[in-house]
Amino acid sequence: MGIIEQGTILENNYRFWGREFVGKLNFDGNVYSSEPGETVLESLLRKNLDVPYGCQAGYCHACMMQSLDSAPPETSQAGLKEALKQQNHFLPCICHPENDMEIALPDHSAVSLESRVIVKEALSKDIIRLILQYEGVLDFRAGQFVNLTRSDGLTRAYSIANPSEKDNRLEFHIRRLPNGEFSAWAYDELAVGESLTLSEAQGDCHYLPDYSDRELLLIGTGSGLAPLYGIVLDALENDHSGSIHLYHGSRNTDGLYLTEVLEQLAANNENFNFTPCISGENVPDGYGAGRAENIAFSNIPDLKGWTVFLCGHPEMINEAKKRASLNGAPLQNIYSDAFLVNSPKEAVRE
Repeated sequence: MGIIEQGTILENNYRFWGREFVGKLNFDGNVYSSEPGETVLESLLRKNLDVPYGCQAGYCHACMMQSLDSAPPETSQAGLKEALKQQNHFLPCICHPENDMEIALPDHSAVSLESRVIVKEALSKDIIRLILQYEGVLDFRAGQFVNLTRSDGLTRAYSIANPSEKDNRLEFHIRRLPNGEFSAWAYDELAVGESLTLSEAQGDCHYLPDYSDRELLLIGTGSGLAPLYGIVLDALENDHSGSIHLYHGSRNTDGLYLTEVLEQLAANNENFNFTPCISGENVPDGYGAGRAENIAFSNIPDLKGWTVFLCGHPEMINEAKKRASLNGAPLQNIYSDAFLVNSPKEAVRE
Protein backbone atom coordinates (compact mmCIF):
# COMPACT_ATOMS: atom_id res chain seq x y z
CA MET A 1 0.00 0.00 0.00
CA GLY A 2 1.54 3.27 -1.02
CA ILE A 3 0.75 6.20 1.22
CA ILE A 4 -1.18 8.84 -0.73
CA GLU A 5 0.23 12.29 -0.02
CA GLN A 6 -1.94 15.25 0.88
CA GLY A 7 -3.00 17.55 -1.91
CA THR A 8 -4.01 15.28 -4.81
CA ILE A 9 -7.11 16.61 -6.54
CA LEU A 10 -9.80 14.04 -7.13
CA GLU A 11 -12.87 15.16 -9.05
CA ASN A 12 -15.95 13.53 -7.65
CA ASN A 13 -19.50 13.67 -8.99
CA TYR A 14 -22.03 13.21 -6.23
CA ARG A 15 -25.72 13.65 -5.53
CA PHE A 16 -26.98 16.26 -3.07
CA TRP A 17 -30.65 17.01 -2.53
CA GLY A 18 -31.52 15.05 -5.66
CA ARG A 19 -29.14 16.94 -8.00
CA GLU A 20 -25.70 16.11 -9.35
CA PHE A 21 -22.70 18.29 -8.52
CA VAL A 22 -19.02 18.06 -9.36
CA GLY A 23 -16.84 18.13 -6.27
CA LYS A 24 -13.07 17.94 -5.80
CA LEU A 25 -11.03 16.06 -3.27
CA ASN A 26 -7.64 17.73 -2.84
CA PHE A 27 -5.14 14.96 -2.61
CA ASP A 28 -1.73 15.93 -4.14
CA GLY A 29 -2.08 17.61 -7.52
CA ASN A 30 -3.53 14.91 -9.76
CA VAL A 31 -7.08 14.97 -11.08
CA TYR A 32 -9.26 11.84 -11.19
CA SER A 33 -12.84 11.70 -12.42
CA SER A 34 -15.39 9.60 -10.56
CA GLU A 35 -18.83 8.20 -11.14
CA PRO A 36 -22.01 9.83 -9.79
CA GLY A 37 -22.96 8.51 -6.39
CA GLU A 38 -19.52 7.08 -5.57
CA THR A 39 -18.11 7.23 -2.09
CA VAL A 40 -14.66 8.70 -1.57
CA LEU A 41 -13.24 5.20 -1.11
CA GLU A 42 -14.89 3.86 -4.27
CA SER A 43 -13.38 6.73 -6.26
CA LEU A 44 -9.90 6.02 -4.93
CA LEU A 45 -10.08 2.26 -5.43
CA ARG A 46 -11.46 2.58 -8.96
CA LYS A 47 -8.28 4.46 -9.80
CA ASN A 48 -6.25 1.56 -8.32
CA LEU A 49 -4.81 3.73 -5.57
CA ASP A 50 -3.43 1.68 -2.66
CA VAL A 51 -5.34 3.09 0.29
CA PRO A 52 -6.19 1.04 3.39
CA TYR A 53 -9.69 -0.35 3.67
CA GLY A 54 -11.53 -3.30 5.15
CA CYS A 55 -15.27 -3.93 5.39
CA GLN A 56 -16.24 -1.07 3.01
CA ALA A 57 -19.38 -0.58 5.11
CA GLY A 58 -18.33 1.69 7.97
CA TYR A 59 -17.78 -0.99 10.60
CA CYS A 60 -14.03 -1.62 10.85
CA HIS A 61 -12.70 1.98 10.57
CA ALA A 62 -9.59 0.73 8.74
CA CYS A 63 -10.06 3.26 5.90
CA MET A 64 -10.37 6.30 8.19
CA MET A 65 -9.18 9.62 6.75
CA GLN A 66 -9.15 13.24 7.87
CA SER A 67 -10.71 16.29 6.24
CA LEU A 68 -8.19 19.12 6.44
CA ASP A 69 -10.25 22.12 5.36
CA SER A 70 -13.84 21.54 6.47
CA ALA A 71 -16.07 19.28 8.52
CA PRO A 72 -16.98 16.07 6.65
CA PRO A 73 -20.62 14.95 6.33
CA GLU A 74 -21.92 13.89 9.72
CA THR A 75 -23.09 10.56 8.31
CA SER A 76 -19.48 9.71 7.35
CA GLN A 77 -18.44 9.88 11.02
CA ALA A 78 -20.86 7.21 12.25
CA GLY A 79 -19.31 5.12 15.02
CA LEU A 80 -16.21 7.30 15.50
CA LYS A 81 -15.26 8.50 18.96
CA GLU A 82 -16.05 12.14 19.76
CA ALA A 83 -12.38 13.20 19.80
CA LEU A 84 -11.91 11.88 16.24
CA LYS A 85 -15.07 13.63 15.06
CA GLN A 86 -13.82 16.94 16.42
CA GLN A 87 -10.58 16.46 14.48
CA ASN A 88 -12.64 15.98 11.27
CA HIS A 89 -11.82 12.29 10.85
CA PHE A 90 -14.29 10.41 8.68
CA LEU A 91 -14.87 7.07 6.94
CA PRO A 92 -14.43 7.41 3.17
CA CYS A 93 -16.26 4.13 2.54
CA ILE A 94 -19.54 5.79 3.61
CA CYS A 95 -18.70 9.38 2.66
CA HIS A 96 -20.62 11.09 -0.15
CA PRO A 97 -19.10 14.61 -0.18
CA GLU A 98 -21.35 17.63 0.16
CA ASN A 99 -18.62 20.12 -0.80
CA ASP A 100 -15.01 20.21 -1.98
CA MET A 101 -12.70 18.53 0.51
CA GLU A 102 -8.98 18.42 1.18
CA ILE A 103 -8.29 14.99 2.64
CA ALA A 104 -5.39 12.97 4.03
CA LEU A 105 -4.66 9.64 5.65
CA PRO A 106 -4.03 9.73 9.41
CA ASP A 107 -0.34 9.90 10.18
CA HIS A 108 0.69 6.48 11.49
CA SER A 109 4.27 6.91 10.34
CA ALA A 110 5.66 7.65 13.81
CA VAL A 111 6.37 3.94 14.28
CA SER A 112 8.03 1.88 11.56
CA LEU A 113 9.75 -1.28 12.76
CA GLU A 114 11.56 -4.02 10.92
CA SER A 115 10.61 -7.64 11.61
CA ARG A 116 11.36 -11.09 10.29
CA VAL A 117 9.27 -14.22 9.97
CA ILE A 118 10.24 -16.82 12.57
CA VAL A 119 7.20 -19.15 12.31
CA LYS A 120 4.89 -19.96 9.42
CA GLU A 121 2.53 -22.91 9.82
CA ALA A 122 -0.90 -24.05 8.66
CA LEU A 123 -3.82 -23.68 11.08
CA SER A 124 -6.41 -24.90 8.56
CA LYS A 125 -6.58 -25.51 4.83
CA ASP A 126 -6.64 -21.76 4.09
CA ILE A 127 -5.34 -20.05 7.26
CA ILE A 128 -1.72 -19.77 8.33
CA ARG A 129 -0.16 -18.67 11.60
CA LEU A 130 2.57 -16.10 11.03
CA ILE A 131 4.84 -15.12 13.93
CA LEU A 132 7.13 -12.14 13.47
CA GLN A 133 9.98 -11.03 15.68
CA TYR A 134 10.49 -7.28 15.55
CA GLU A 135 13.31 -4.93 16.46
CA GLY A 136 12.71 -1.97 18.76
CA VAL A 137 9.76 -1.03 20.97
CA LEU A 138 6.11 -1.54 20.01
CA ASP A 139 3.23 -0.69 22.33
CA PHE A 140 0.28 -2.99 21.58
CA ARG A 141 -2.55 -5.05 23.03
CA ALA A 142 -3.88 -8.35 21.69
CA GLY A 143 -6.80 -7.61 19.37
CA GLN A 144 -5.37 -4.42 17.90
CA PHE A 145 -4.07 -4.42 14.33
CA VAL A 146 -0.88 -3.31 12.59
CA ASN A 147 0.00 -2.64 8.97
CA LEU A 148 2.36 -5.21 7.44
CA THR A 149 4.41 -3.89 4.51
CA ARG A 150 6.52 -6.01 2.17
CA SER A 151 9.59 -4.78 0.30
CA ASP A 152 7.68 -3.40 -2.72
CA GLY A 153 5.42 -1.27 -0.50
CA LEU A 154 2.28 -3.42 -0.66
CA THR A 155 0.59 -3.09 2.73
CA ARG A 156 -2.27 -4.81 4.50
CA ALA A 157 -3.42 -4.69 8.12
CA TYR A 158 -3.89 -7.76 10.29
CA SER A 159 -5.10 -8.27 13.84
CA ILE A 160 -2.70 -9.26 16.59
CA ALA A 161 -3.44 -12.70 18.08
CA ASN A 162 -1.07 -12.67 21.06
CA PRO A 163 -0.71 -10.64 24.26
CA SER A 164 2.18 -8.23 24.65
CA GLU A 165 5.31 -10.17 25.64
CA LYS A 166 8.95 -9.42 26.40
CA ASP A 167 10.31 -11.34 23.41
CA ASN A 168 9.16 -8.84 20.75
CA ARG A 169 6.87 -11.24 18.93
CA LEU A 170 3.60 -10.73 17.06
CA GLU A 171 1.24 -13.50 15.95
CA PHE A 172 -1.17 -13.21 13.01
CA HIS A 173 -3.71 -15.58 11.46
CA ILE A 174 -3.80 -14.88 7.73
CA ARG A 175 -6.53 -16.30 5.55
CA ARG A 176 -5.82 -16.88 1.87
CA LEU A 177 -8.43 -14.83 -0.02
CA PRO A 178 -9.49 -15.26 -3.64
CA ASN A 179 -7.71 -12.48 -5.57
CA GLY A 180 -5.98 -11.44 -2.34
CA GLU A 181 -2.62 -10.08 -3.50
CA PHE A 182 -1.01 -9.90 -0.05
CA SER A 183 -2.67 -12.93 1.56
CA ALA A 184 -1.94 -15.20 -1.42
CA TRP A 185 1.70 -14.07 -1.41
CA ALA A 186 1.97 -14.62 2.37
CA TYR A 187 0.33 -18.05 2.07
CA ASP A 188 2.28 -19.29 -0.96
CA GLU A 189 5.58 -17.42 -1.08
CA LEU A 190 6.54 -15.68 2.15
CA ALA A 191 9.26 -17.72 3.85
CA VAL A 192 10.75 -17.96 7.32
CA GLY A 193 13.59 -15.47 7.61
CA GLU A 194 12.07 -12.88 5.26
CA SER A 195 11.41 -9.33 6.43
CA LEU A 196 8.28 -7.22 6.84
CA THR A 197 7.85 -3.66 8.10
CA LEU A 198 5.39 -2.96 10.94
CA SER A 199 3.37 0.15 11.73
CA GLU A 200 2.18 1.20 15.16
CA ALA A 201 -0.71 -0.78 16.67
CA GLN A 202 -4.18 0.67 16.16
CA GLY A 203 -7.77 -0.06 17.19
CA ASP A 204 -9.74 -0.30 20.43
CA CYS A 205 -10.94 -3.93 20.14
CA HIS A 206 -8.76 -5.24 22.97
CA TYR A 207 -8.75 -6.23 26.64
CA LEU A 208 -7.92 -3.84 29.47
CA PRO A 209 -7.08 -4.74 33.08
CA ASP A 210 -10.03 -2.56 34.15
CA TYR A 211 -12.29 -5.30 32.74
CA SER A 212 -11.02 -7.84 35.29
CA ASP A 213 -14.36 -8.48 37.00
CA ARG A 214 -16.63 -8.02 33.97
CA GLU A 215 -18.49 -10.76 32.15
CA LEU A 216 -17.06 -11.04 28.62
CA LEU A 217 -18.83 -12.29 25.49
CA LEU A 218 -16.74 -12.86 22.37
CA ILE A 219 -18.28 -13.86 19.02
CA GLY A 220 -16.21 -14.50 15.90
CA THR A 221 -16.42 -16.03 12.44
CA GLY A 222 -13.59 -17.37 10.27
CA SER A 223 -10.21 -15.76 10.93
CA GLY A 224 -12.04 -13.23 13.07
CA LEU A 225 -10.95 -15.65 15.78
CA ALA A 226 -7.44 -14.12 15.69
CA PRO A 227 -8.10 -10.98 17.80
CA LEU A 228 -10.55 -12.86 20.05
CA TYR A 229 -7.98 -15.59 20.73
CA GLY A 230 -5.49 -12.91 21.74
CA ILE A 231 -8.05 -11.15 23.94
CA VAL A 232 -8.87 -14.41 25.76
CA LEU A 233 -5.18 -15.12 26.39
CA ASP A 234 -4.65 -11.55 27.58
CA ALA A 235 -7.61 -11.76 29.98
CA LEU A 236 -6.50 -15.08 31.46
CA GLU A 237 -2.90 -13.90 31.84
CA ASN A 238 -4.25 -10.90 33.78
CA ASP A 239 -6.19 -13.20 36.17
CA HIS A 240 -9.58 -12.17 34.86
CA SER A 241 -12.17 -13.02 37.53
CA GLY A 242 -15.38 -12.64 35.52
CA SER A 243 -16.68 -15.30 33.15
CA ILE A 244 -15.45 -15.39 29.54
CA HIS A 245 -17.64 -16.91 26.79
CA LEU A 246 -16.19 -17.40 23.30
CA TYR A 247 -18.31 -18.53 20.32
CA HIS A 248 -16.47 -19.26 17.06
CA GLY A 249 -18.59 -20.02 14.02
CA SER A 250 -18.29 -21.29 10.47
CA ARG A 251 -20.44 -23.10 7.93
CA ASN A 252 -18.43 -26.32 8.36
CA THR A 253 -15.56 -27.67 10.42
CA ASP A 254 -13.03 -26.71 7.73
CA GLY A 255 -13.68 -23.06 8.61
CA LEU A 256 -12.81 -23.53 12.28
CA TYR A 257 -9.31 -23.78 13.71
CA LEU A 258 -7.53 -23.92 17.10
CA THR A 259 -10.58 -25.81 18.35
CA GLU A 260 -8.62 -28.36 20.38
CA VAL A 261 -6.37 -25.65 21.83
CA LEU A 262 -9.38 -23.62 22.96
CA GLU A 263 -11.14 -26.68 24.37
CA GLN A 264 -8.04 -27.45 26.44
CA LEU A 265 -7.85 -23.84 27.56
CA ALA A 266 -11.46 -24.07 28.73
CA ALA A 267 -10.71 -27.31 30.58
CA ASN A 268 -7.85 -25.60 32.42
CA ASN A 269 -9.74 -22.39 33.32
CA GLU A 270 -13.09 -22.60 35.10
CA ASN A 271 -14.20 -19.12 34.06
CA PHE A 272 -13.53 -19.64 30.33
CA ASN A 273 -16.20 -21.27 28.16
CA PHE A 274 -15.69 -22.09 24.48
CA THR A 275 -18.36 -23.12 21.95
CA PRO A 276 -17.44 -23.98 18.33
CA CYS A 277 -20.49 -23.46 16.10
CA ILE A 278 -21.46 -24.95 12.72
CA SER A 279 -24.22 -23.30 10.69
CA GLY A 280 -24.28 -25.98 7.97
CA GLU A 281 -25.17 -29.64 8.05
CA ASN A 282 -23.42 -32.57 9.75
CA VAL A 283 -22.74 -30.88 13.07
CA PRO A 284 -20.34 -33.02 15.19
CA ASP A 285 -21.06 -33.83 18.81
CA GLY A 286 -19.94 -31.09 21.14
CA TYR A 287 -20.48 -28.33 18.56
CA GLY A 288 -23.27 -25.76 18.58
CA ALA A 289 -25.73 -26.16 15.70
CA GLY A 290 -26.44 -22.79 14.09
CA ARG A 291 -24.88 -19.38 13.64
CA ALA A 292 -22.48 -18.36 16.40
CA GLU A 293 -24.34 -15.16 17.27
CA ASN A 294 -27.71 -16.92 17.47
CA ILE A 295 -26.35 -19.57 19.81
CA ALA A 296 -24.57 -16.96 21.94
CA PHE A 297 -27.64 -14.75 22.42
CA SER A 298 -29.83 -17.77 23.06
CA ASN A 299 -27.47 -18.98 25.78
CA ILE A 300 -26.91 -15.51 27.25
CA PRO A 301 -30.11 -13.46 26.79
CA ASP A 302 -29.32 -10.84 29.46
CA LEU A 303 -26.16 -8.82 28.74
CA LYS A 304 -26.60 -5.98 31.23
CA GLY A 305 -23.14 -4.97 32.41
CA TRP A 306 -21.34 -7.28 29.95
CA THR A 307 -18.50 -6.32 27.62
CA VAL A 308 -18.89 -7.70 24.09
CA PHE A 309 -16.28 -8.28 21.37
CA LEU A 310 -17.41 -9.04 17.80
CA CYS A 311 -14.98 -10.02 15.03
CA GLY A 312 -15.68 -11.44 11.58
CA HIS A 313 -18.09 -10.86 8.73
CA PRO A 314 -19.55 -7.30 8.63
CA GLU A 315 -23.14 -8.57 8.36
CA MET A 316 -22.72 -10.69 11.47
CA ILE A 317 -21.21 -7.75 13.34
CA ASN A 318 -23.98 -5.36 12.32
CA GLU A 319 -26.71 -7.76 13.43
CA ALA A 320 -24.89 -8.83 16.60
CA LYS A 321 -24.32 -5.22 17.66
CA LYS A 322 -28.04 -4.53 17.48
CA ARG A 323 -28.96 -7.68 19.36
CA ALA A 324 -26.31 -7.20 22.03
CA SER A 325 -27.60 -3.70 22.65
CA LEU A 326 -31.22 -4.85 22.76
CA ASN A 327 -30.14 -7.55 25.24
CA GLY A 328 -28.77 -4.88 27.58
CA ALA A 329 -25.09 -4.48 26.68
CA PRO A 330 -24.11 -0.78 26.88
CA LEU A 331 -23.07 0.53 23.45
CA GLN A 332 -19.79 1.82 24.87
CA ASN A 333 -19.01 -1.77 25.96
CA ILE A 334 -19.45 -3.29 22.48
CA TYR A 335 -16.24 -3.51 20.45
CA SER A 336 -15.96 -4.83 16.91
CA ASP A 337 -13.53 -5.62 14.11
CA ALA A 338 -14.96 -6.42 10.68
CA PHE A 339 -13.31 -8.93 8.34
CA LEU A 340 -14.21 -9.57 4.70
CA VAL A 341 -14.66 -13.10 3.36
CA ASN A 342 -14.47 -12.20 -0.33
CA SER A 343 -13.57 -8.98 -2.07
CA PRO A 344 -12.48 -7.90 -5.54
CA LYS A 345 -9.44 -6.54 -3.76
CA GLU A 346 -7.72 -7.70 -0.60
CA ALA A 347 -9.50 -7.18 2.70
CA VAL A 348 -7.53 -5.15 5.19
CA ARG A 349 -7.94 -7.73 7.95
CA GLU A 350 -8.68 -11.37 7.17
